[in-house]
Amino acid sequence: MAFIERKRWLFFGLPFTFTKYTITEEQITINSGLFTRVENDCYMYKIQDTVLSVSLLQRVFGIATVICKTSDVTHGQLVLKNIKNAKTIKDFIVECSEEQRLKRRTINTLNIDADVDGDLDGEL
Repeated sequence: MAFIERKRWLFFGLPFTFTKYTITEEQITINSGLFTRVENDCYMYKIQDTVLSVSLLQRVFGIATVICKTSDVTHGQLVLKNIKNAKTIKDFIVECSEEQRLKRRTINTLNIDADVDGDLDGEL
């Protein structure tokens, strides 16, 4: 299963922008630009959290924004702005990211600094 959505104008929800989002089970690809095309990929296993944001105007026009917090080096936060079917896409991303983490046997870890008092001087 895959979703292909376009970024839309906030007013009337018309897809007259040059940004396209492709969401598959393994990655999210964002293609943007008219004269200079930029393609950015993020693998699903790198997505740590998702947020669905819907303003009043977005509710009126049936669109929303999905924000993905990632461990990706180039984009720590992917924003799928003003898209239709946002709730379905967010749920799809959550399910696929969990499946990909299990498939690749990866875990999310936090960088917790044990040297709070400065006693260790960078040594283990």
